[in-house]
Amino acid sequence: MTSPAAPATRIPEAVHRRRWAILGVLMLSLLIVVLDNSILNVAIKTISTPAPTGLGATQSQLEWAINAYTLVFAGLLFSAGILGDRLGRKKVLLGGLAVFGVGSALAAFSGSPGQLIAFRAVMGLGAAFVMPATLAVLMNVFEREEQPKAIGIWAGGVGLAIAIGPITGGFLLDHFWWGSVFLINVPIVLLALALMLWLVPDSRDPKPGRIDPVGVVLSVVGLVLLVYGIIKGGQLADFTDPTVLGTIGAGLVVLAAFVVFEKRSDHPSIDMGYFRNKVFSAAVVVIALVFFALMGVTFFSVFYTQSVRGYSPLETGLLMLPLAAAQMIFAPRARLLVDRFGNRATTTAAMLLIAATLAAFATFEADTPIWILEVVFFLMGAAMAHIMTPISVVIMQALPREKAGSASALSNTFRQVGGALGIAVLGSVLSTAYRNGIKDRLTALPPDVRHTAGESIEATLGVAARLGPRGEALVGPAHEAFLNAMHVTALWGAGVAVVGAVVVALFLPGRTAAPQKDEGERELVASE
Repeated sequence: MTSPAAPATRIPEAVHRRRWAILGVLMLSLLIVVLDNSILNVAIKTISTPAPTGLGATQSQLEWAINAYTLVFAGLLFSAGILGDRLGRKKVLLGGLAVFGVGSALAAFSGSPGQLIAFRAVMGLGAAFVMPATLAVLMNVFEREEQPKAIGIWAGGVGLAIAIGPITGGFLLDHFWWGSVFLINVPIVLLALALMLWLVPDSRDPKPGRIDPVGVVLSVVGLVLLVYGIIKGGQLADFTDPTVLGTIGAGLVVLAAFVVFEKRSDHPSIDMGYFRNKVFSAAVVVIALVFFALMGVTFFSVFYTQSVRGYSPLETGLLMLPLAAAQMIFAPRARLLVDRFGNRATTTAAMLLIAATLAAFATFEADTPIWILEVVFFLMGAAMAHIMTPISVVIMQALPREKAGSASALSNTFRQVGGALGIAVLGSVLSTAYRNGIKDRLTALPPDVRHTAGESIEATLGVAARLGPRGEALVGPAHEAFLNAMHVTALWGAGVAVVGAVVVALFLPGRTAAPQKDEGERELVASE
């Protein structure tokens, strides 16, 4: 008979002993998903150059190459979390990694921007099953008192991926063809699969939810229509175009139908009851807002460093090191500030710092000392660390342990949707402002070339290169138009971050909430 003084752990002792090794394997799986996007950020300029160097992708095609992954990822995350709860998180992790690896290999050998967009969607399908399962497994191998520390280390893994991604991508682009930035995922996937089979235990929810195919279709269709309309508006530099307005309107209608359906469904993809908790709602909204701002800024910062400043992909990757280093340094330690000052004060200050760093981009010119950019990146990384760690803890501890897959999926859904909308909206702001800034300098070009040349700085510079000496007069105006467009876009991003700070200040708790007791003793179904 168990003594009353014995600790009441629900985690098998054999699993508890190797929990830190399991965390390492989970971080490797997470590394693959985050690494892919951070590598792609450095490679987008190369992919936009004509064959054989790249694929000659336009700015709108580049946005879709990013968002095809993101939208499939976001649309399927919640169903993937439920499948993990039902079938077992380890099985879902293994399957997701395998699909991600196959998608990476196919993307590496894409013959056109259209193929790249399609294979990126396959990668998003695999990633949707990886991301929620990693955090769900983490919550099932660590006791509640160790969860904030484990989540902090897990979040630090994101910083590691952000550090490795751009540098690895830059090195590969300097020595191999553009497809190598995707092919590099394959050996990492194989290593992660082997370690996972060996170390990671399986776990599932004894009372999992049911899959909601109608909700999944409505959410994906609604998001695709909304993002397509926003990107198309930026491409045309005209958000009053009937096609743009019609597509955006249709997307909003479908998303509204999704919310209504979820409220009435007896097995919804997203339990709308979660959002009655103001703290939980504020936390997921903040994640969406911060990634909305950051993903949009990351998109244009690569063109700033490479197209305007003339740095190579590898040099661009090295320039982003301070951002990643700050996340690696501060993410595992963010809980110390939260313990002292509380969630609200820590996260509000971090959101305001994010807003300040984004606004700093509005001051950058072609000759701004590069050390200023490095300081801004470091402060941005430090701010991110003090947002993601406390927010992740708030979200994951808001639900019972066996619902960890659902909580993780919901958090990542908002993060991915926020990022996709950030790239679409801020990318469109950038595209519209750039076209308006350069159009008067393109009047001498033929009408069919004029529209293409005005879509992005890379398109203008590509036309200028083909014109030879006659095109040199376009280079200076292209740089000037891009810088002005970047300033406008950065201020939009800063404004979104300020809104996030207000949400945090109003709704997040001042101190970490006391641990909730589960209703009864729910059994954790786990096996080695």
